[in-house]
Amino acid sequence: MKAHTKAAFALALSLAFTTAHADLTVGVSLALTGPGASLGLPARNALALWPETIAGEKVRFVVLDDAADPTIAMKNARRFIEEKVDVIVGASNTPAAIAIAQVADEGQTVQIAPSPAELQPGRDKWVFRDVMHADYYTEGVLLAMKAAGVKTLGFLGLSDAYGESHLVALDRQAAGLGIKVVAVERFTRADTSVAGQALKISAARPDAVFVVAVGGGAALPQKALKDRGYRGKIYHTAASLTPDFIRLAGKDADGAFVMSGPEQVAEQLPDSHPGRKLALEFVQAYEGKYGAKTRTQFSAHIYDIGIMLQQVVPLALKHGKTGTAEFRSALRDALENSGAAGGIATTKGVLRYTPSDHWGYGPDARVMVTWRAGDWHIAQP
Repeated sequence: MKAHTKAAFALALSLAFTTAHADLTVGVSLALTGPGASLGLPARNALALWPETIAGEKVRFVVLDDAADPTIAMKNARRFIEEKVDVIVGASNTPAAIAIAQVADEGQTVQIAPSPAELQPGRDKWVFRDVMHADYYTEGVLLAMKAAGVKTLGFLGLSDAYGESHLVALDRQAAGLGIKVVAVERFTRADTSVAGQALKISAARPDAVFVVAVGGGAALPQKALKDRGYRGKIYHTAASLTPDFIRLAGKDADGAFVMSGPEQVAEQLPDSHPGRKLALEFVQAYEGKYGAKTRTQFSAHIYDIGIMLQQVVPLALKHGKTGTAEFRSALRDALENSGAAGGIATTKGVLRYTPSDHWGYGPDARVMVTWRAGDWHIAQP
């Protein structure tokens, strides 16, 4: 290599290094391919709605596909740590988010998870969730069931961390609300049929069935129950609310109930709802860019993370420059103390993180919706 070429190459490396550390670098791991893409792709789309700069720092994304695979998600997280990103966003499914959490903790880098990653006590020092805890989602479903007169319940859910979190919450709360769980069946994300499980659930003749699945995969139990003649109410968790669910379930989606984030029905929220204003702004921005009825709560999760960073990055910059351990630590502290500072308004309501609560959302971040007449509507008891 000629001397002037070497010099030019060295200068380019120097400029690249300087630029990288003048940026706010965000490592993003989402399921962009495979069965989890119905969650990951809308989430990636929402990155385009973030501001180009936050507190004077140019926002730079490093976006990687984890295909909803925890092993790949962990490799992505290790790459983020090596590149000294300022914050990790991901993953769009729970098992992958849990895998990232281990690396984020080891690398002392903030992870904001747009999925309900349950971790052992003390293992979420660097992890903040941008969704409600499974306890609140499940409580909302059970309260809606009780209002509808449900006395007996079947559970048909995933046999992974996501399914388990809701089953545990169900076991903890159902009896206290006068609802008896009469059948429990599990399935995996890779299953192409749940006919056997649906048959067993139907045979128990519960008043309602609680389905815990993700994206288009939630259409499988919905259709299987209808095919076996089940005529009771079918309730779903937030992860079912995707265009793929509606497309794959077809007419069998009619009447499905989903415990959703409020942004899916922003226009129907009462003026008093704390998230209505920002939810409407999100819908206008997202659907203005991607088309009518393209909104999903998964894209809203990512939109909200952009809002969160706009509030806490200026505070962190008082203690260190982006790209440094001091900044990452200050960013963690700013998020953790946001509740004491009045919280962060998002499309779901008000997020209030505290040292003992890295979930932050309460019941105002949920709303029961139902699919009818070709759209989602707030369900009235």
